Amino acid sequence: MNQHPDFRTEPVPGLPEALPKGEKILWQGRPDTWHLAVEACGLYWVGCYFVLLVLWRVGVSSGDLAMGEALLTGVPFILLGVAATAIVWLIAWAQARATVYTITSARVVMRIGAALPVTFNIPFSKVENVWLDLRSSGTGTIALQVTPVARISYMVMWPHIRPWHVRKPEPAIRAIPDAARIAGLLAQAAETHASQPVLTRMCDTVAAE
Repeated sequence: MNQHPDFRTEPVPGLPEALPKGEKILWQGRPDTWHLAVEACGLYWVGCYFVLLVLWRVGVSSGDLAMGEALLTGVPFILLGVAATAIVWLIAWAQARATVYTITSARVVMRIGAALPVTFNIPFSKVENVWLDLRSSGTGTIALQVTPVARISYMVMWPHIRPWHVRKPEPAIRAIPDAARIAGLLAQAAETHASQPVLTRMCDTVAAE
């Protein structure tokens, strides 16, 4: 797997250089901001944490204060919660805006990084399996299980990485709409390129709306 710095001028959006003769783009896209915030950045967890914090603060205060005054003690935590969730959403928005995923007839190209853009080339010859996490909304994550010789940094790739696979990181096309169709397109392209990955579909019962 090759890594290239991103440049100000791209010959093709999302690609650091023109495609070789015979190679063609099959699909390009980027993460959905809302679903990236929920699935990768923990937006719901942050929101729930502050809801519980407000309930705890009001509950503790209600023993010594009137209910109206007790409710007021929760206001600072509500404001903190709004600020925290807004920051999480902005991080997801910046990551989604800076990202371009590209599937060609020979590889997957991931231009990622809001602060320090880099481009990763993942040839199909390095892909062992393709894993799909599909949500009921139709969005999903497509992870690539790559050969052991391909060195990947979990921190550099985040959030474009399969969650919780730290020891053997797997690059991932995160939170994209119409994920099932894109996963099928990717698997077919890789099979055509003779790497023959196995497509495993794992449907989440909880939708991320």
